[in-house]
Amino acid sequence: MGSLEVRELEAFLVLAEELHFGRAGERLFVSQSRVSQLLSALERRVGGRLVERTSRKVALTPLGQDFVAKLEPAYAALRATVDGVQAAARGMDGALRIGVQGSPSGLLTDACLLFDRRFPYSAAELVEIPLSDPFGPVHRGEVDIVVVLLPMGESDLVLGQVFSEQPQLLAVHSSHPLARRASASPEDLAEVSLIGVRGPAPEYWRRAQALDVTPAGLPIPAGPDVGTLEEGIGLVAADRGAMLLCHPTAHFHERPEVTFVPVTGLAHSRLGLVWHRNRETAQVRAFSQAVAAVA
Repeated sequence: MGSLEVRELEAFLVLAEELHFGRAGERLFVSQSRVSQLLSALERRVGGRLVERTSRKVALTPLGQDFVAKLEPAYAALRATVDGVQAAARGMDGALRIGVQGSPSGLLTDACLLFDRRFPYSAAELVEIPLSDPFGPVHRGEVDIVVVLLPMGESDLVLGQVFSEQPQLLAVHSSHPLARRASASPEDLAEVSLIGVRGPAPEYWRRAQALDVTPAGLPIPAGPDVGTLEEGIGLVAADRGAMLLCHPTAHFHERPEVTFVPVTGLAHSRLGLVWHRNRETAQVRAFSQAVAAVA
């Protein structure tokens, strides 16, 4: 037998599924006569008839049925090998590590699913990062990209897709007077001790998450500082202070002792994708596009 021609094998497998030369040609983007030529060439190579052709129907011969059964898994393995090499060549193979502060939002999980469907040789892996260190993991290369509360003012990092822009929520103990309100104003923050963030987070970022004065200049009492969201929610539940949160975070931390009150008049909370300027990859760009698609 002469050397194998992959195009002949592909044409035979498609024809075996369709049992129609016209439809097989449409799937292969060739003419019906070209499918017939490819099949005839393959039959000459194997030395036997694989398909019975009449004016009314197309059917596999016993030899053709046996050949399909043996060829399909081998062709699938070959196709997977080629796809894998192509993915590696495009920089789209392996895991994409995504750092997340707290629990992921529904939009983020939808983006991960879309990314995995689009790029089966990649895998979006969510990694929890500390509230107190939003940019450190991507600076140190522990993750490829982070989903963090904004603002972001690091010169060596890139801000990609921005999403989940919503009014901020104030987490207060359910016995607090503000818990009975449908909403709060920025001036109402002077009535609570606002829990802050400790650790290596930049000062500008920590101040954005825990204000020290209201827009009118009233001082906002400082509550304890925390390093994680769980610590902060735990202190609110113990009536040790209040905490400003974004909607996705509040949704995943509902508990009877804590009430989330919308704060009108403050800048909306925003989540953003951030990655290192010197480590931007095809995977990172593709994930940002996936977030844009579901947002």
